[in-house]
Amino acid sequence: MKISRRGAAAATLALVAALGLSACSAGTGSSASGGTKDVTFWGSWSSAEQVAQINKQVAAFNKDQSQYKVTYAAQNLVEQKLLTGEASGQVPDVVLWDRGQTSLYVSKGALQSIDDLVKKDSVDLDQFYSEPTAEMTVDKKVYGLPILVDNRSLFYNKKILDKAGVSVPTTWDELKNVAQKVTTVEGGKTTVAGFMLDDPGLFNMWLQQAGGTMLNKDESKTDFNNEKGLEVLDFWKSLQQEKVFQQGFGAGTDPFAANKAAMKYDGPWDISTYNGVDGLDYGVAEPLAGPDGDKGAVTGGFGLVVPKGAKNVDGAWAFMKWWATQPANGVSFGKIAGWVPANKEAASNEFFTADPHYAAIVKALSYAKIRPTVAGYSDVEGKALIPALQKFMSGELSAKDALAQAQEQGDQILAQNR
Repeated sequence: MKISRRGAAAATLALVAALGLSACSAGTGSSASGGTKDVTFWGSWSSAEQVAQINKQVAAFNKDQSQYKVTYAAQNLVEQKLLTGEASGQVPDVVLWDRGQTSLYVSKGALQSIDDLVKKDSVDLDQFYSEPTAEMTVDKKVYGLPILVDNRSLFYNKKILDKAGVSVPTTWDELKNVAQKVTTVEGGKTTVAGFMLDDPGLFNMWLQQAGGTMLNKDESKTDFNNEKGLEVLDFWKSLQQEKVFQQGFGAGTDPFAANKAAMKYDGPWDISTYNGVDGLDYGVAEPLAGPDGDKGAVTGGFGLVVPKGAKNVDGAWAFMKWWATQPANGVSFGKIAGWVPANKEAASNEFFTADPHYAAIVKALSYAKIRPTVAGYSDVEGKALIPALQKFMSGELSAKDALAQAQEQGDQILAQNR
């Protein structure tokens, strides 16, 4: 029997009442003990370590003021659950959000603009890196505040490079030369890979370094099936031919942590992990420059958004401002979780700039770009480009065929989303 939305909502509320669930779990914003108002906080950070990190930041906010009490509830597939919750009127007040999802879910009507709140409290958006702020802006309306930023920079094993008598590479050509010299093959089997070329999802970054762009100027079509895109794939192929990396090397393990890989692209999330690995002496350098000296990096990360239907917008906004606009709080979470703050003053704190592992990542943020925010772009990469590149890396498709296939499928996706 088909149940109406109103009937489903009534049934849900009856169940909540029957189970004795607190108003906080439904994000009602009702008063908690002591007169404070509950703020329900969702996010996709769900591992035990991540939850502990978030809860430590939440506890600091709750201690810092007495008007609101934030409670974090980790959610797998948080975006999907948000849409489901909105259908039943059960949504959180604030969400820790992959910023790249913002434009997609604004179009689904899942988020509310915070323009009025920004204006009311005279929040200066220039205090954040401009690219992350742009990622949370749709049709000139702001839908959230950026919290954390990242980019992939070059992680290198100092012992392996020193043993081979080579310096840290800064260009593609230098990378190939260094990778050749540090790769170790024993009995026809690679035991130390010169460079981990195992993530075709980084094509965007390599394309920037080659002087190319993912989409054309009006973002209506893809723009990687050209000499710039071929330059990237030809370089990847040359690294494979030199056997500095072989497909499947170290599968199921982390060769870099095991001193089995000399170089890789990685982000700030792994710094705290590698700092705790006995016998691993590593450094971090800025991303490589391409054949003509072009720099390229892609920045991602998280922000805080308010869903439509949130019961305690004021509490959500207070929490967002506290975390995003007060540099000390951004630095505190950096120390807790190892992520770089989106607040520029916080990111310039010596905790990051004086640490050789973080310093290069922060420098790269000055030129790092976000992925295009046009509707359908995430599927261009996820459903069209990356599968074609995986077939190229495994030898199933030539470089030209892989890019042509990705272009055809990608252009269709963009056209369907216009």
